[in-house]
Amino acid sequence: MLSFLVIALLCGCAGLLVLVRFPAVATAPPTPAPIRVSVIIPARNEAHNLPALLGSLASQPVKPFEILVVDDASTDGTAETARRLGARVIASAPLPEGWRGKTWACHQGAEAAVGGWFLFLDADTAFEPDGLGRVLASYPGGAFSIVPYHAVQNGYEDLSLFFNLNMIAGTGRHGLFGQMLLVDRESYRRAGGHAAVRGRILENLALASEFRAAGVPVQSELGRGMFSFRMYPHGLRELVEGWTKGFASGAGQTPPSVMILIVAWMAGLVLAPVGWLGTGDWRHWGAAFGIGVAQVRWFGRKVGAFGWGSAVLYPVPLLFFFGVFAWSAARSGRPVRWKGRAIRAD
Repeated sequence: MLSFLVIALLCGCAGLLVLVRFPAVATAPPTPAPIRVSVIIPARNEAHNLPALLGSLASQPVKPFEILVVDDASTDGTAETARRLGARVIASAPLPEGWRGKTWACHQGAEAAVGGWFLFLDADTAFEPDGLGRVLASYPGGAFSIVPYHAVQNGYEDLSLFFNLNMIAGTGRHGLFGQMLLVDRESYRRAGGHAAVRGRILENLALASEFRAAGVPVQSELGRGMFSFRMYPHGLRELVEGWTKGFASGAGQTPPSVMILIVAWMAGLVLAPVGWLGTGDWRHWGAAFGIGVAQVRWFGRKVGAFGWGSAVLYPVPLLFFFGVFAWSAARSGRPVRWKGRAIRAD
């Protein structure tokens, strides 16, 4: 009996401690007046994603000062799509030795931007109605990012659940997330910008360190109701490749104390269904499993449109997480294909 209670408490207490690290949802009112902000979008073969993002920007009551799309040698009409939707297109120069495609594109966008604030956005994101105004109103200064709400539409996308939860728990409120960065020009310059992290896959984690070293405050918040994205919407293979390219590296940069909490929580999640199936004791092991389901449902709804199915069947996305994590770790230092380029994990 005691062991069952210990497992339930392990799952519950460790999970709640992980939840404490989740950034708070921004509640600031919309910004009433335009702000001189340059939107910079690195784009490689993003013709299918740009209409949603650029359309959402066009519909905002608060308009950006300019929108720059840096076309990173796309072959799918990215530049034409961006121009048609009102963005200024910058053709990327050839990728220099030692740079990643995204960091090089962001660097060129910042060099061309004229606004006082830079808003870097991934092409697969979009703003909710008046989301841009709320984001700008929430800006505390320094380096600021919003975790986009995961707009799950296909069943296989539920497999990203534990990647999302671990990414957010591991990064925490005082880290940066890769899909969005808002920073004033002077803070960006002081930290060295994307040139300081030119060869990093997870440039957001490295940038956070550079900003802190330069004395620039770093902060993040959850973006439900303001900012959303589709993560790897083109099939399971894209999802696996996307998470493989740097997830083990990101785990290696998670603070040890946080990693212990995450591992303890996931251990409780694993032991509950294993014990239930192994013993058939639904009263005790089933209670531990129920605690896990409730937590996964609670956490999942904070970060994305993950339904009850992904919570009740959480062992499936959890095992998928373990499998991809192991594959990513095994391939550390070896080339991984991403958007037509061979890259090496950090």
